[in-house]
Amino acid sequence: MSEVVIWPEKKLERGRKKSMSDSEYMAGQLSAFGYLLSDNPEDADLWLINTCTVKSPSQSAMDTLITKCKNAKKPLVVAGCVPQGSRDLKELEGVSIVGVQQIDRVVEVVEETLKGHEVRLLNRKTLPALDLPKVRKNKFIEILPINVGCLGACTYCKTKHARGHLGSYTVDSLVKRVRSVINEGVREIWLSSEDTGAYGRDIGVNLPILLNAIVAELPPDASTMLRIGMTNPPFILEHLKEIAKVLSHPCVYSFLHVPVQSGSDAILSAMNREYTVSEFRTVVDTLTELVPGMQIATDIICGFPGETDEDFCETINLIKEYNLPQVHISQFYPRPGTPAARMKKVPSAIVKKRSRELTSVFEAFTPYNGMEGRVERIWITEIAADGIHLVGHTKGYIQVLVIAPETMLGTSAMAKITSIGRWSVFGEVIETISTKHHKTTLEDTLTRDKVSPCSNTHETCACSTEPESCACELGSCKGAVSVGDEVDSSRNIPLPEEPKRKNLIEWVLRRRKSQVMPKREETENPIVTERKQTLAGGRLDEWGVVDMILVGGILISTFTIFGLLFHVGSTTLSSSW
Repeated sequence: MSEVVIWPEKKLERGRKKSMSDSEYMAGQLSAFGYLLSDNPEDADLWLINTCTVKSPSQSAMDTLITKCKNAKKPLVVAGCVPQGSRDLKELEGVSIVGVQQIDRVVEVVEETLKGHEVRLLNRKTLPALDLPKVRKNKFIEILPINVGCLGACTYCKTKHARGHLGSYTVDSLVKRVRSVINEGVREIWLSSEDTGAYGRDIGVNLPILLNAIVAELPPDASTMLRIGMTNPPFILEHLKEIAKVLSHPCVYSFLHVPVQSGSDAILSAMNREYTVSEFRTVVDTLTELVPGMQIATDIICGFPGETDEDFCETINLIKEYNLPQVHISQFYPRPGTPAARMKKVPSAIVKKRSRELTSVFEAFTPYNGMEGRVERIWITEIAADGIHLVGHTKGYIQVLVIAPETMLGTSAMAKITSIGRWSVFGEVIETISTKHHKTTLEDTLTRDKVSPCSNTHETCACSTEPESCACELGSCKGAVSVGDEVDSSRNIPLPEEPKRKNLIEWVLRRRKSQVMPKREETENPIVTERKQTLAGGRLDEWGVVDMILVGGILISTFTIFGLLFHVGSTTLSSSW
């Protein structure tokens, strides 16, 4: 029986939620077609690599995987931003490709590739459906893409080449998806986007309209929480009060990821960020004033071309002024084909020095002083890698590590903070909050990935919670290695929601027992085809109750008829004697 292995991001790090969501959708479709999820890549008959193109090292790691796959003589499918934005790469010759807006056709590509065909699906005018089959990395967390692409034109960004201009899902389709996942037992909904603040500008709506519509669907007992994704300053300035009102809602985490990238207006201009440091201050000051317990994460790129000592000093002063608990520090990496790649670089030794200096400043902060002894409501959705702690978050999305049974996953509780650390706090559960939506079982928890508490120092990330995705935000991504990401020299502590793995393997899928389905026509609807395949290849263990009753009735009738015939025959023989 054949197997398929999917190699997406090495970890759910640096906020690449959109790529993670794509991986979940692809795995869900393959699973729906009869593939079994496994963790053994050695015997796989096909590898599928899902990539991100935020930084140049991402592509380097992808190249390494492609080489490894070719050396192993395995059929290969590459998905994600890298092939979409750089489809003519030499490394992609002879490789099947799935574009970022073609993930709903991954089964077709896998099937044809297993037959020995090279398939390339890259162009599409419509967005993939939101109700495709999906296998979540964390059954309690739904990563919900609200739009693709962005409106920005950052000079260092490569991802827009891949994901293109802004394309937003309708409010109705997103609300429908929210209703569906809540009914499935999801406890957190993460809005995913290259730039959440730009949502709806292409379809005549805006972010506050969407947020209010989603909040109206959330259970009033706050059993399911909403987390708003990364947003650039320009697109929320006009909606700050409306967004502050949503962030204050009991069912919404008081947390927002707002990248600044530099404390110098000159560098922001060179980056083409379309805002000033003053406007960033307005965003932070307003949200902090209007939202109780507001937590803000930001990003910094050290060593952008043209950055002087004075520019860097302005960045240091900005970070010191706000004393933010989460700062994601990245060194500049040029992406081929971007305007920044043609700019005069700052010497790498200086870039590394500045990165270390900023990290040292940030690590001196003590953001959680004063929390010890407080009682906070927390939402628990993760298992720590040590197998002892569960990971919860406060309303402000501060990470709380507690010792509790795994049956508490997917629940909410009141916890007393017993001690504080640099990257998280520790607590003890003093009361479990009952909700009518609670369905957690131990069996559920065993299917979930384990994650690392922030005390782990083997990875890099100067932050205490994970940011949201950002195609145009090089610095929004944490410094651990993804498919092609290079470890930053700055100190970055891994976040609890990052699945900790010893390698890049995400899923291995055993091929279904039925034969490879015949090649489908380009115009055939993949969802219709899926239903046909399900009906054609259904297994006995998938029959419903009605099916079993009908079969049982047929068997009983058959035996009854044989019994009557035998009785009649016996009577006839007796008469003849």
